[in-house]
Amino acid sequence: MTTRPRIMLITAPLDTIWLARLQKLAPEFHVKQWHYSTMGSIPDDLWQDVEVLYTSFTTPLPLPHQVPHLRWVQLYSAGPDYILDHPLFATSTIFTTTSGIHAVPIAEYVFAMVLAWFHRLPRIFEWQQRGAWPAGSERVPLFTGDELRSKTIGIVGYGSIGREIARVATAFGMRVLAMQRGINHHDTGFSLPGVGDPSGALPDHFYSPGELPALLGASDVVVIALPLTTRTRNMFDEAAFQMMKPTALLVNIARGDICQESALIRALQEKQIAGAILDVFHQEPLPSDHPLWQLPNVFISPHCSSLTSFYAERAAQVCEENLRRYLGGEPMLNSVDKNQEY
Repeated sequence: MTTRPRIMLITAPLDTIWLARLQKLAPEFHVKQWHYSTMGSIPDDLWQDVEVLYTSFTTPLPLPHQVPHLRWVQLYSAGPDYILDHPLFATSTIFTTTSGIHAVPIAEYVFAMVLAWFHRLPRIFEWQQRGAWPAGSERVPLFTGDELRSKTIGIVGYGSIGREIARVATAFGMRVLAMQRGINHHDTGFSLPGVGDPSGALPDHFYSPGELPALLGASDVVVIALPLTTRTRNMFDEAAFQMMKPTALLVNIARGDICQESALIRALQEKQIAGAILDVFHQEPLPSDHPLWQLPNVFISPHCSSLTSFYAERAAQVCEENLRRYLGGEPMLNSVDKNQEY
């Protein structure tokens, strides 16, 4: 009787050193790497024996009938929103994410942008290009910045990213408010040493989703750090922007569809809020004729806040630890709750 080969297929970016580590960890598996962009579609006879799949959003997922032995999919991304409607997601296959690896770069991005906003860096750079400063009497109103100390930051979604934002915010002397579903504020996902707020001790106050209006009304900076789900889609609508201070700054590093885009544009145009820092959009890349490009109170970036030279290595750490847990029958990190959609 022929024994079926156990295959771990990798289509996500992975260095050969990590490939060897995974193979050493799981000698009973054939660990195969498939460069989808250069090698083309994965043949059906290979899919038939795949038990574990480590994949990125650039590679199409197989249909259930193609992978009769698939048991676990490790995603290369933090959010599973792009696969929620895929037939494979509706099966018993386990899905895990790389949530936790994005905390450091995104928190640094948030404060790079927030500091640039409050300290007028775009205006400073504009005058630098002119090769001269304005007259002395004009400098004070043009370049006087504001301080983060004593301001309130409202973090909507207190996962790994929100926790690291909170940790950095406290170093600036900010008051931290956080919205989180449930009453257990401990972090149970993957986290890097010394990063974030594992015990949930940093926020001055926690709010439930139903208490979002109170958080918005009290915040000088509002950071969206939620997963995109059926519940969170269009959460930031016209009513939400009306609840915010007219001096408030919105930061969205989550998903564009959490904001109702027409309401966001109107809020910015009519100065219902002071401004926005946007790394994500309803349509990506953002069309060249989109009105957001023309708004003076918006900072725009091309969904790059999570990009770091350490991305692939940290993702591989999550995959390795989850493979160890899979082989040992232990609960894996960052398992997607299919009812909650993250």
